[in-house]
Amino acid sequence: MGLFEKMKEPAFLKRDSIAGEQLAALQGLRETAPPALQEQIDRDIRTLQAGIAGEKNILFELENSHLPMFVLHDLNLEFDGQRAQIDFLLITRRRNYVVECKNLYGNIEIGSGGDFVRTLSYGRHLQKEGIYSPITQNQRHLDLIFQLRRAEKSNALIRTLFEKNFSENYRSIIVLTNPKTVLNTRYAKREVREMVVRADQLADYIRRSNAQSNLSSSSDREMEELARFFLAQHRPASTDFTAKYRQQEGEPAIPPADLLPSPDEHSPRLLCPRCGAPMVRRRAARGPNAGKEFYGCTNYPRCRGIVNIEQ
Repeated sequence: MGLFEKMKEPAFLKRDSIAGEQLAALQGLRETAPPALQEQIDRDIRTLQAGIAGEKNILFELENSHLPMFVLHDLNLEFDGQRAQIDFLLITRRRNYVVECKNLYGNIEIGSGGDFVRTLSYGRHLQKEGIYSPITQNQRHLDLIFQLRRAEKSNALIRTLFEKNFSENYRSIIVLTNPKTVLNTRYAKREVREMVVRADQLADYIRRSNAQSNLSSSSDREMEELARFFLAQHRPASTDFTAKYRQQEGEPAIPPADLLPSPDEHSPRLLCPRCGAPMVRRRAARGPNAGKEFYGCTNYPRCRGIVNIEQ
């Protein structure tokens, strides 16, 4: 690193997010949706608004971190048929951080195997439910970044060094943005416990993590080149945000007649085991399982993840 590097504050190469477009689309759809769907749309709007608020909290913390780094927000990467939607990618002098933003509610416990269990209180009754692990989700993002960066290393020696240092150079951070979330990590492994932080702890975490790195510091130019490499790989999502609520030509995204009531806003939302998207309760309309209820992915037909309900 040069002695006279000028960068002292974070630089945002990509600040926008598609979530605002999604929110506007849902709000517009609600005005004309039948009453049977308005309740579901309202729930999804509240969930989306909570996510947007959480990401705004992280943007605020990054803006006021006084850390020299490049910030990429809402990054969509693709490689070899795989896709990753990354909430924040932070390019710093010592390490690069893949940040997954979670606005979780309830009491969250992380088990020894890295599993996430949520406990909700209903008066005197407690209800526990496993939720999709953001650690697993973020690891998939790291795997895609590894493959993407490795593919552009044509020199065998450089590629070997990259592979050797990847886990030191790229780190996963799970940021909990809901200040009311109660987190219990006493049974979690140390490496899992250390990667889960609250929004107001993010800047300090990056400082401590960078101080522990043995890698040489990157210059302003090196950081910017890497950040612009990832920005060039960004593929804007072309998503019809209203597809799951209305009838499509040909195969419907979610047949309205098959929709069943979803949990209310205080109930846990089941996430797809394949892609991590929210799931909705449905009833099979035909076939050997006709009439049986199940949970289906809201990304259907792009994702066909299901969770069966025991009858």
